[in-house]
Amino acid sequence: MELRNLHSFQQVAEKNSFTAAAEALGYSQSTISFQIRQLEEELGCRLFERINHNISLTQEGLELLDYAQRMLRLTGEVKEKLHPTGEIEGFVHIVTPDSICEAMMMTNYADFYRHYPKIRLKFSTADTGDMFRMLDRNEADIIHTLDSHVYSPEYIIAREERAKVHFVTAAGSPLAKRRNLSIEDLLDEPFILTEKGMSYRRVLDEVLEKRSLRLTPILEIGRTDIIVATLAKGIGISFLPELVTRQAVQEGQLCYLDVTDPEIDIWKQLIYHRSKWISRSLRAFIDYVKQAEFSNEEAQHG
Repeated sequence: MELRNLHSFQQVAEKNSFTAAAEALGYSQSTISFQIRQLEEELGCRLFERINHNISLTQEGLELLDYAQRMLRLTGEVKEKLHPTGEIEGFVHIVTPDSICEAMMMTNYADFYRHYPKIRLKFSTADTGDMFRMLDRNEADIIHTLDSHVYSPEYIIAREERAKVHFVTAAGSPLAKRRNLSIEDLLDEPFILTEKGMSYRRVLDEVLEKRSLRLTPILEIGRTDIIVATLAKGIGISFLPELVTRQAVQEGQLCYLDVTDPEIDIWKQLIYHRSKWISRSLRAFIDYVKQAEFSNEEAQHG
């Protein structure tokens, strides 16, 4: 059984497409099809159902996918251990909410590149449910969530901390002077929020739903930098993580509202699948993020 055939099978299974697998691997579609036929003939079973140009794994295909992922992971580990290179190089696919992606790219990427110029990074954004689906399909190497606390024996939490998320508005707002506000005090204000169903916005909506309350924002947009800029012009209120509002607050453009009820528990978690092979490049990324976030915390408290 050839490893390149297993690799092609894994790509087809995870991308649910012969075409996408061929593009990812740099092969022609006919080559991928030939490799899958070789596997099927060698194993004596069909690995995919093909109906009207749609494909899905058979039961035998599902079982092989588990073995293929483990075999390819072990092969990669062996290669790295027996033939380590001096400079770390490789590819890491990270999936985050928009706000974390913006913060990481704006504050840390240049420094990361200086440390690891041969590591290629790909950032994608998704809601938390899609993040975990991508981990399960090995479409993402690691995810960085900003949501309610997640725990499952299927996943390894490389780092976690409670995230500071605030109701925030322009510094000159009359609400800035009020104390002990509740969410009910804000419902008639114009809200600008990230998209419904996305990470901390979803947690906020769930808290409101438990109280039979509802927010109808005047604007929904995934770009937190645009939300911050709009708030600074004196328009609206938002619910945003401190990591994207800290600078505007320090510069006196925005302020955090003293909302004491309800308490909304948000966590920032760096997570990968328990079955994931941790390459040198992925380990370097994990260690860098952990150290960078620790340094940021020290700076904030120091």
